Amino acid sequence: MEEVVRYNFRLRPGVIAERALTAEWHRCRFLWNEAVHQQRTCRKPTFGKLSKLLTEARSRSVWLRDGSQVAQQQTLRTYASALDHSFTVKGRGRPAVKTRKNSRPSLEYTVRGFTLKDGKLVLPKGVSIPVVWSRELPSDPTSVRVTQDSLGHWYASFVVRRTVEAALSVDGSIGIDWGVTATATTTDPIFDLPYLGHRKRCAAELAKAQRKMARRHSGKRGPQSTGYARAARDAARLQKKAARQNSHDARVWAKAVVENHDLIAVEDFSPKFLSKSTMARKAADAAIGSAKRELIERGERAGRTVVMVRPAYTTMTCSSCFARAKQRLGLGERSFLCNDCGHADSRDRNAARVILVVAERGHTCVDDVRRSQPSFGLVAGAI
Repeated sequence: MEEVVRYNFRLRPGVIAERALTAEWHRCRFLWNEAVHQQRTCRKPTFGKLSKLLTEARSRSVWLRDGSQVAQQQTLRTYASALDHSFTVKGRGRPAVKTRKNSRPSLEYTVRGFTLKDGKLVLPKGVSIPVVWSRELPSDPTSVRVTQDSLGHWYASFVVRRTVEAALSVDGSIGIDWGVTATATTTDPIFDLPYLGHRKRCAAELAKAQRKMARRHSGKRGPQSTGYARAARDAARLQKKAARQNSHDARVWAKAVVENHDLIAVEDFSPKFLSKSTMARKAADAAIGSAKRELIERGERAGRTVVMVRPAYTTMTCSSCFARAKQRLGLGERSFLCNDCGHADSRDRNAARVILVVAERGHTCVDDVRRSQPSFGLVAGAI
């Protein structure tokens, strides 16, 4: 069995190549903004209509002809796909204008628009960029996306096909409850993901860099100085380092969970509301969303059974007798005590076990289990 994946690599463009990439991005950004204008005048411009307009524009403009037609077509294709998605998904906004200040370069080339030669990525118009090959590609790439991050680093993301190795057959099951004190609390303490606080450790350095940015900011008097740009780059470097540490920890943890469990019951928790609470900084540092996404994607790729359980009443329900408490537990209460059977446990551990029981019964919420299983004494044995 084969799957389509992306392999990312760092690029080391020279001054001339970087100028060519930036100029190509400005052409693609101009076409994107023109497509947005067409969408405002015409209800839904298709990719075919946009392609005809691109052909006419390239015949009139030497500036557009100096760029790659493949990259420009892919920009319009991406816009048409985003527009279709906005019409089909309720509540999703339409594609917006990309400004020079607030948008990052992103160029996409199909197989007829790039080649790999002597370890370098060769793009149209003779642009050759060395690639830092950290690993080998499993097959010939079908497309590549060239992007630049907030630090000015360039990356290439190749789309390739690779053979999927069958995951080892295991019989274990696990329930996962998300939190802030511990990022993930599971039914088995060995697989807990503790809160490591990577951003908290670099908070002093980040505050120093941000104060330097504030001192060097010139207000509204024209463009910012190079000193301000260096201070902003130092702050972005610290933030990116912490984000990479969180991503690494999430990948290692998700791999261990997926390799040892066939059934993974995950609390369908959305940490968005925490951004409006006093725990906003700690919740952002925990990166619950990225850890949850990594676990789900890795579990589905390995063929595991991943069940999303709604979080309602999981904290108030006893994992032993499934009796529900009459009052909600405050965030300061970290222990759970059942008034019916006397079962006592950690608040998050009890919720993880409730989530696992719900998934094992084939349901997605606690209420379904209560209605379908009147004899709750049998449920405790499944934990």
